[in-house]
Amino acid sequence: MKLSVALFFAGLFGALAAVFILLSFGTDYWLLASESCTHSSEGTVGPSVVPVERGDVVIQDPEDQSFVTVYHEGFFWRCSFKGNMDDEDLISKLWFTNQPDTKVCMHAYLFPFPISHPINNSTEYESAIIYRGFWSVFMLIGVVSVVLGGFFIICAAPFASHNLYKAGGVLFLTSGIFLLVVVVMYVLWIQVLDVVEHYMDYHKSMCPDYQLSLSYGLSFMFAPIGIFFCLLAGLLFLLIGRTIKIHYN
Repeated sequence: MKLSVALFFAGLFGALAAVFILLSFGTDYWLLASESCTHSSEGTVGPSVVPVERGDVVIQDPEDQSFVTVYHEGFFWRCSFKGNMDDEDLISKLWFTNQPDTKVCMHAYLFPFPISHPINNSTEYESAIIYRGFWSVFMLIGVVSVVLGGFFIICAAPFASHNLYKAGGVLFLTSGIFLLVVVVMYVLWIQVLDVVEHYMDYHKSMCPDYQLSLSYGLSFMFAPIGIFFCLLAGLLFLLIGRTIKIHYN
């Protein structure tokens, strides 16, 4: 009876782990970012700083309007679109498929946020690509491990083989550990390493009023939940396999 209850909860935790991990892997909202540069003429027009007087006709340059560029990025895609800073629905547009026509998406497999080309030197850019590459590989290992673990557990039911339960538990633990490394690497990438700082310095050199805002999206939030259930399920399956070996063999 106790073994059946343990198996029920282990299967439940394993299913939740697979759902949250696949949601984290398949959705492109690991990172949300917005950047803006406010151009202000302050009573002058043009590069020659000509004073504006009463009666003068001023043609507004489209580039002088205050626009914000919004990004969202995940394992597969990095997407961005522009909007007006006064648009109250700009954030809500980020979460729905009916996003603006200006939305542009590009593959993000080996794409270090948020640079699309080397802005400092090739060495730093190549290091960023290598870092992103390891992050992507660890993500794939975690996803494949949890899928294989679920397959092994299905084949093991009901109490057919303690080795299959142990193998499934090891795969769930492997998935949780690798995905934990993925989350830590992503936090280090955004919060600790200086890639974002270099990116901001580059844009501030061209626009002193440049502003960059970063936040973690739902895909990032799903990952720790999936990791928790994955580690819990892995430990339970290992315990179930050990118990079956002792009492049934």
